[in-house]
Amino acid sequence: MSLQLFAHPFSSYCQKVLIALYENDTPFRLRLLSAENAEALAEFQRLWPLQRFPLLLDGERTVMESSIIIEYLQRHHAGPVRLIPDAPDAALEVRMLDRFFDLYVMTPAQKPVLDRLRPEDQRDRFGVEEARALLQRSYAWLDDRLAGHTWAAGDEFSLADCAAAPALFYADWVHPIDGTFGHLRSYRSRLLDRPSFARAVDEARPYRPLFPLGAPDRD
Repeated sequence: MSLQLFAHPFSSYCQKVLIALYENDTPFRLRLLSAENAEALAEFQRLWPLQRFPLLLDGERTVMESSIIIEYLQRHHAGPVRLIPDAPDAALEVRMLDRFFDLYVMTPAQKPVLDRLRPEDQRDRFGVEEARALLQRSYAWLDDRLAGHTWAAGDEFSLADCAAAPALFYADWVHPIDGTFGHLRSYRSRLLDRPSFARAVDEARPYRPLFPLGAPDRD
């Protein structure tokens, strides 16, 4: 098997790539990055000194960053589900939304989590409040944009939805999506029902005690 994914199932960015792999039933070997798997950790550190996962290894070629990995998979290991449209303008919209979910949902959602892991005297209350405010603005923008849409960019599941699924999954744990954002809440539910993401969520369940804010039982 030529494809190896260095990843952890509880990581949002790893789940993003796992969704893409599961959508197309792409064969790969998971190299679990955990303290119990010293061999995988050592190889990962050798291949990518910045040690940011996921990392895809295809033969001798390494591919970093979740969005780039998904685009690489479509180009070199294509399956029936086209996660990036062929039409240039449609592809631009998908890529824009992919960046939106990474930068304006997942990034601020990580702030309260990482802050909780700090020593109490080094916590950044102002930064956490800023992150929550950004999430609230992002929710409002998304709720309006999703009106009449099945998926983020329209009727077809795409790269944007691969990014949205784990981002909204964890963001709602950190800063719950208000009931007034009905379009966004329904979209999050559709993502959870998608078999590829449902599989990623189930594979990550054993690691929920690692979530420092307390993982809810509802998902």
